[in-house]
Amino acid sequence: MTEKKIALVTGANKGIGKEIARQLAEAGYRVLVGSRDLGRGQQAAAELNEAAGGGPDLRAIQLDVTDPKSVQAAADTIANNHGRLDVLINNAAILPAEDSAVSEIDPDVLRTAFETNVVGLVAVTQALLPLLRKAERARVVNLSTSLASFTLVGDPSSRMSTRRTFAYNATKAAVNMATVMLANELRGTGIVVNAADPGNCATDMGGWEAARTPAQGAAVAVRLATLDADGPTGQVHAEEGQLPW
Repeated sequence: MTEKKIALVTGANKGIGKEIARQLAEAGYRVLVGSRDLGRGQQAAAELNEAAGGGPDLRAIQLDVTDPKSVQAAADTIANNHGRLDVLINNAAILPAEDSAVSEIDPDVLRTAFETNVVGLVAVTQALLPLLRKAERARVVNLSTSLASFTLVGDPSSRMSTRRTFAYNATKAAVNMATVMLANELRGTGIVVNAADPGNCATDMGGWEAARTPAQGAAVAVRLATLDADGPTGQVHAEEGQLPW
């Protein structure tokens, strides 16, 4: 029997993260459901396992991306239990309710967004990189957005240019840069790094009136997480294909 690949999804107790976890488990991965609140992660994992009739293999792991001790504890747990990590999905992120235009945003709101969306993502990636290196063909997927595209936001005819969410846009633009720079670092190692834009989905973050479902939003991240050896690296993709920077 082939040993299951190990995947970690941060912020996976709800929304797109939970759906990514479900789809990876259905694809045969052992999925670690990362959650700041362990109880919520356990509930999400139990719900997904039960809904699938017990076939998928999902397990909760406590992980607060803004807490260095929590990040290291999660890395140690994965090392002790599995010895490697095949897939890292950096999904955990916030869109502050107080997010606003550049001329209006409170600097503290901006700091908080960067702490979670960028610093937290980098901290998790650094802590888990040694385990990713031990996998035969590891994949890293960072959740991004078309709102981080300078091309789209800079086009006055694009609806992306009308959104006044500077903290979210700026942090996800930084995520894109982290994606391409890490991909450059890891070329030739077998580790592929890309970013995924799920689109505006019906979640707490996207708004429940959004047209896309979490399942639709998760699909592109799962596709990038399961790329073949000749797949792209250092790119950001949406459902329709590669997005411009």
